Amino acid sequence: MNTDLIIIGAGPGGYETAVRAAKAGLQVVVIEKEHLGGTCLNAGCIPTKCLCHSAEGLPPSLSQGRGEEASSYLAEAIARKNEVVEKLKAGVAQLMKTPGITLVEGEARFVNQHTIAVGQMVNGQWSMVNEFTSPNIIIATGSVTKFLPIPGAHAEGVLTSTEMLNLTTLPQRLTIIGGGVIGLEFASIFQAMGSQVTVIEFCKEVLPLFDRDLAKRLRTSLKKRGIEFHTSAAAKEIHEGTPLVVDFEEKGKLQSVEADVVLMAVGRAANLNSLNLADVSIETTPRGIVVDESMQTNVPGIYAIGDVNGLIQLAHAASAQGRVALAHIMSKTNPSPLIIPSAVFTVPEAAMVGKTEEQLEEAGIEYQTHKSMYRANGKALAMEAEDGLVKILTDNEGKILGCHILGAHASDLIHEVTLAMRLGATIHDIADTVHAHPSLSEILLAAAEA
Repeated sequence: MNTDLIIIGAGPGGYETAVRAAKAGLQVVVIEKEHLGGTCLNAGCIPTKCLCHSAEGLPPSLSQGRGEEASSYLAEAIARKNEVVEKLKAGVAQLMKTPGITLVEGEARFVNQHTIAVGQMVNGQWSMVNEFTSPNIIIATGSVTKFLPIPGAHAEGVLTSTEMLNLTTLPQRLTIIGGGVIGLEFASIFQAMGSQVTVIEFCKEVLPLFDRDLAKRLRTSLKKRGIEFHTSAAAKEIHEGTPLVVDFEEKGKLQSVEADVVLMAVGRAANLNSLNLADVSIETTPRGIVVDESMQTNVPGIYAIGDVNGLIQLAHAASAQGRVALAHIMSKTNPSPLIIPSAVFTVPEAAMVGKTEEQLEEAGIEYQTHKSMYRANGKALAMEAEDGLVKILTDNEGKILGCHILGAHASDLIHEVTLAMRLGATIHDIADTVHAHPSLSEILLAAAEA
C-alpha cells in the first residue's frame, strides 16, 4: 500500500504529527506496536502526575502511615491513575479516526529506505502481516528503561518506573538508584505516602542536567521531608532476598542499604529494537538516531523525533520536533529554533528553560543573575508554599539566556519566560509587564526587577 507519510509509533510525537499531517491533506499510516499514547501516557508523564496529585492529597492521618491503610490509599490512587489513562487513551483512539489516518497495530521493520513491513511475533517467529511504502517516514518509537550492568539488576523486587506505577502495596523501604527526574518524582510520591526513601545518585548532585543551585536546594528540601540522599555514589550490587540489599560506594567507602523495593531509575535509552536501521544505513549513536535541524536522518525522507533521537527526552519536545519534521516534509518554513522548557513534579516543583549557570560558565559567556524568593511573595505565603526561588539569567543587555524556578507551580510559571525567549523579549520587557496581585507570577516580576 502506498501512502504519503508513515509514522512509526503513536506516542505524543507520533499521534499529534499524524493529526496535523492528515488535516493538511496527507494520507498517513500510523504503526503502533503496543499502546496508543506511548510511554508518556501509559507509563510516564500522565500516570506519575496522577500519583503526584494523590500524594499531595494524602490524608494527614496517613502521611506517616504504614500497613494496610496506607496500601489501601495507594491502591485507590493507582485505580484513579488507571481511569485517567484509559480516558486519555480513548481520546487518542478517537484522534486516530481523523480522516486521512490509517492506524495499524503491529511491529514495524524497514524493508528498504521507503518500505515498512508490519508484523507480529508468532511462536517466537516474526511474521509479516502487511507492507507500506512512502516517500516520507517518521520514526517516533520512543525509549526504553536502562538498567545498570551490575549483579542483581534484574532481581525480584527490582522494578522499573512502569512496574512502580502499578504497585498496590506500599513498600516500607524504597531505594531508588538514580536521582534524575524519574527518580526524584517517585521519591517525592512514595515519601509522601509513607515509605522510607533512599536515593543513590552517581553524579555530584541530583538532577545533573538542571542548574546546580536549583538542584541542591531541591535536594535539601526533599531531605527535610525525610528522603535520604547519597550523591557521588555508585551502586555496585543488589542482593536478592527479603529484604533486598543494595551495595554502593560513596567517597571510596562501601556501604549498604536494605529495601523492600528497589527502583531502577538510571535513565532511558532510544528504542531502536527490531527496526533494522543498519540494513537501510540510518546513522545512530549510543544516544539514538542522528538527525539534522529538520529532524531528518542521513537518509533523505526518513525522520526521527522524540526520545528515539536522544536530543531531549520530553513528550512536548517530541511533539515540537514532529512539527519541525512535518514542515520540512511539506516544504514549508521550519518553525524558529525550539526553546524547550523542562519540569520536575516533585514537592516543591522544579522547572527550567535555556542555559544553566554551569553551561554559561563553561562556554565563557558573561551573564547576570536576577533572583527572587517565594518567601517574599504574598500568594506563596497564603498558600503555605514559601519554599522556593526564581533565577533568571541574562546577558548584559537583558537578553534572557535561561530561567530556573523551584517552588509551587514552577511548571506553570516557566512558560512566561519561555514565551519571552521565543519572541526575543528581554528581562526589561518582563519588568514592564503588569502582573496580577496577589499571584505567584509576581515572583518572576520581582526577579526581573532585581
